[in-house]
Amino acid sequence: MYAEHRYQPQQSRAVSIGASLLISGAIITGMIYSAPNVVRIFVDPTIRTYNVPETVPPPPIDPPKEQPRIKAETRTQPPITAPDPILKTDSDVTLKTTPDIPPVQPDIAKPAEVGRPVTVDPPKPVPALVGARRDPRYADAFQPNYPASELRAQRDGRVSVRVLVGPDGRVKAVEQVSATSAAFFEATKQQALSKWRFKPATRGGVAEESWMTLSVTFQIKDQ
Repeated sequence: MYAEHRYQPQQSRAVSIGASLLISGAIITGMIYSAPNVVRIFVDPTIRTYNVPETVPPPPIDPPKEQPRIKAETRTQPPITAPDPILKTDSDVTLKTTPDIPPVQPDIAKPAEVGRPVTVDPPKPVPALVGARRDPRYADAFQPNYPASELRAQRDGRVSVRVLVGPDGRVKAVEQVSATSAAFFEATKQQALSKWRFKPATRGGVAEESWMTLSVTFQIKDQ
């Protein structure tokens, strides 16, 4: 079976295309001329105004007025009057003065004459010091106890001390001069402070402190 095919020449196609173009152009032209004319109208913008306050200059400042000078009042001080030195009394006694000057009183001493030797009394001699001495009533309490350490060692000793004897005859201080050992000195010191008694030193019959030196001997044979 064969389809029907007819030949169409190319010229007829070109004519149909041109005709369609003419028709389209006519429509467009008619539309342009038939459309209303659009005109732009420019309107001036609204101008807003406002009042600008005027700057008023400040009022001029008046110069300070000169104050009137007040004149100081001059007040006159009343004169100062001294009181009357004479006291007025109702007494009838009248006092009289005399120009005569009384003589110098005879009991007033006259100054020493220049060049006259002045006698000065010699100073009184200072009474001699009578030294302290051991009180015989306490002679048995003079010897200290023998130190136990020295007694065990069978050693003899000797101590020399300086003692300060007070006005009451008691020993107030003990100083070591020499000692065989510290044990012998301690025994002597304890005995002196607790047991030794003296008759104090005197000066003009008045008791006073004084130093004296004493020696103590420790021997085994005496034990």
